[in-house]
Amino acid sequence: MSQGVQNTAGWRGVIDRYRDQLPVSDATPVVTLLEGNTPLVRVPDFVKAIGGEFDLYLKYEGVNPTCSFKDRGMTLAVSKAKERGAQVVVCASTGNTSAAAAAYAARAGMQCVVLIPEGNIALGKLAQSLMYGAQTLQIQGNFDQALDIVRGLGESKGVEVVNSINPVRIEGQKTAAFEVCDALGDAPDFHFLPVGNAGNITAYWKGYQQYEEVAKSDTLPRMMGFQAAGAAPIVAGEPVANPETVASAIRIGNPASWQGAKAAVQFSGGKIDKVTDEQIVAAYKQLASTEGVFVEPASAAALAGIINISAAGGIDEGSIVVATMTGHGLKDPDSAVTYASSEAKVVSADLEAVKAVMGL
Repeated sequence: MSQGVQNTAGWRGVIDRYRDQLPVSDATPVVTLLEGNTPLVRVPDFVKAIGGEFDLYLKYEGVNPTCSFKDRGMTLAVSKAKERGAQVVVCASTGNTSAAAAAYAARAGMQCVVLIPEGNIALGKLAQSLMYGAQTLQIQGNFDQALDIVRGLGESKGVEVVNSINPVRIEGQKTAAFEVCDALGDAPDFHFLPVGNAGNITAYWKGYQQYEEVAKSDTLPRMMGFQAAGAAPIVAGEPVANPETVASAIRIGNPASWQGAKAAVQFSGGKIDKVTDEQIVAAYKQLASTEGVFVEPASAAALAGIINISAAGGIDEGSIVVATMTGHGLKDPDSAVTYASSEAKVVSADLEAVKAVMGL
């Protein structure tokens, strides 16, 4: 497996590529922004820095059209909504879902309404929702309360909910597992993911199972999910009323796909655990500085999990490990500026002054 980007020649989106594995027909109007076919980036220097002896590949979903993995599910959700005659799509979001829903609704010529927690959404994600033309409502509550409202809105005629409670979202997101197997030639030994609403770990597991069933892969990975310590309801075994974490994308106290996530780890022999905000930030910075890969803080929850499991001897030498990087770092520029190891310095517009700062 090379360290480069996968070939994009002739790529027409995940529905076109995996049509035979998805719930679509010739009557389905495909709404696509050419999502998918994201790179699987090998990161040996990161592994070396943490003292590991395994091969780690990052499924870098930040290069999707709206810069997160949500585009995979949204192409299918909006396509099916259009097929069913819906005029409006709605979602609750911590940011990435709202960006994807707004973009694909715009592409489809449909209205979009997004509900986000007031003051708890990364700036880059809010900007996307607004620019794509969605009606953006900041509710005075958290994500879980927003999702409850969205469930009610979904009962209205002509309105389609595009959160992962909509099963076609999971169908679209499972295509990332297909791509991993296509790139590696088989499923990895381990797959690490951050866990918020738990749709992604559910989707990957479904994808891996489906590929094995049709003999396109021979093995199944151990699914390893990581929640932020302040937003870890699955680990605690009960909902968290007021989830808190620097990783806003996984600041969720009652995941919609809770049972799907539990099934994934149970049947794969994996686990769901928690990592602290300090561990998330450390991994976030380390990846950027050692490999030049910039991800949103939530992605780093998976990396922090890898660091912890590796330190405990839980990843055998020579193992093939994949981690999903859910979104691009530019989704959350405020976090980058806050936690960066360096800061921009002001110097005179003078050669000697610049050389002095550089130590030349």
